[in-house]
Amino acid sequence: MKRLIRLLLVASLAITTLSARPALAWGDYGHRVIAQIAEANVSPKVRARIKALLAQEKQLATPECPLRTIEDASVWADCIRRDDLRWGYTAPWHYVNIDICKPFDIKANCPNGSCVPAQVTRNEALLADRKMPVHVRLEALAFLLHTVGDMHQPLHAGDRGDLGGNRVSAAYGIVEGRMNLHRLWDGPIAERAITQGLPLVRAYSSEERAAVTTGSTEEWAREAWSVSREIAYPTAQHGPACGPALGRDERARHSDADIEALIPVVRTQVLRAGLRLASTLERALG
Repeated sequence: MKRLIRLLLVASLAITTLSARPALAWGDYGHRVIAQIAEANVSPKVRARIKALLAQEKQLATPECPLRTIEDASVWADCIRRDDLRWGYTAPWHYVNIDICKPFDIKANCPNGSCVPAQVTRNEALLADRKMPVHVRLEALAFLLHTVGDMHQPLHAGDRGDLGGNRVSAAYGIVEGRMNLHRLWDGPIAERAITQGLPLVRAYSSEERAAVTTGSTEEWAREAWSVSREIAYPTAQHGPACGPALGRDERARHSDADIEALIPVVRTQVLRAGLRLASTLERALG
């Protein structure tokens, strides 16, 4: 009986994992929390301007991907990717795969500006330009709300020729499932990290915000790449970042101790994303 109960529990956890969205940075929940942090830390004037832009959602003609709230807007860029004919060209805007075993170089990995750091910069400029049509600025807002979050997911920056861990099978504790390393960071680990400990969504002091909001988009991307190089891959491989990579038949196994050690890392990246998003919105709309 005990064995049956354990098997049912494992099956339930696996079903939950497999029902998650395709590998998208931080998953739906993570992006929404990042947007909530940003919303709690922008001025009332900026919140009002965001609300005014979102009220024009019909102009983008994406009824299956709503923009009613800042939380909706934070996942819109993932939602529209289902329409490959119209939005397929935006897929590279969500990441910049830079080999962790080579020098950090955005330009070499960002053809024609099709990478996440370049799109954060581009969409901030479009959003800030009051001469742009409303639909252009609304689209820029939605992409900005999403891509700042994407840029802080370490496996949207670091890579070992495996599409940021998408080609590396992974296990979450006792849950095997059809999971890869990228999905593990997007979903189970991120959700556990966000919900464990004090709430991340609150108004932060100016001193707390100043501690993390400095730097350029390139520096933020380098920071995420460093996390993948120093933490994500070594944890997955149980060895040096640039040591032997896991083979196709091997699985990146994360023990409970591994997961607990990753929680503060993920919480830090989510908080950085939320506060940096807030400062970016203030620059563009303040």
